[in-house]
Amino acid sequence: MRNIAFFLLVGCLALGISCSRDTETPQSSRTEPVSSTPTDADNTARNDQKAPEGLASADTALDQGETEEDIRITSSIRKSVVSDKSLSTNAHNIKIITAAGKVTLRGPVKSEHEKSKLEGYAKLTRGVDRVDNMLEVEQNP
Repeated sequence: MRNIAFFLLVGCLALGISCSRDTETPQSSRTEPVSSTPTDADNTARNDQKAPEGLASADTALDQGETEEDIRITSSIRKSVVSDKSLSTNAHNIKIITAAGKVTLRGPVKSEHEKSKLEGYAKLTRGVDRVDNMLEVEQNP
């Protein structure tokens, strides 16, 4: 009988299940606040912004083309960006959106040098017709 109880206890612990009834705190007596809205990621607010003055629209990840060529272009640019270890974390995480050969780059970068380097990667990729560089240089890097 003790062996069965031991294996049940070990099994519960392995699965992360509480085997005791009085360890759970009822929902109504929790002290930490429960938020119904998720918090934004680091640069989510920037991604929701309208297009800068003079541009018709701002492409978002939802505008990514689904053709093999658009996916190949985005993947090729991403590989170039990720393999460049001199870039900042923000630069490694920029949004790259390709639709019908037009590439849009969005997100924060540390410097003008990073901004132009990333645009260069996009322009050098086979199949790219146009690059909209909407990268923003951080004011206080």
